[in-house]
Amino acid sequence: MTITITPAANQRMRHFLQATPAAAGVRFGVKRTGCSGFAYVVDLAETLGEGDQLVEVDGLPLIVSDKNLAMVEGTVIDFQRQGLNASFVFHNPNATGECGCGESFTVG
Repeated sequence: MTITITPAANQRMRHFLQATPAAAGVRFGVKRTGCSGFAYVVDLAETLGEGDQLVEVDGLPLIVSDKNLAMVEGTVIDFQRQGLNASFVFHNPNATGECGCGESFTVG
């Protein structure tokens, strides 16, 4: 599995992990939603589930479900601040389109 986490995203994820030391890691995946079909999910995972893969990316425990892996393989996860807004930003080579608002994407 090849997922890249920028230093800014790594720092933000570590902040959440430090606040919840019992967490198994950061879960990265997708869910069905939005205009285009899928939205990214970044959340803390309390445990590893069946079919989860745990990899360490720059010292950060990252958990990806087998069913999401093909859609997120090769993704670069960044964290950006713009004025009062702050969010994770995803650069996914598998995305073939995005909705106008940028909240969801499609894969081929």
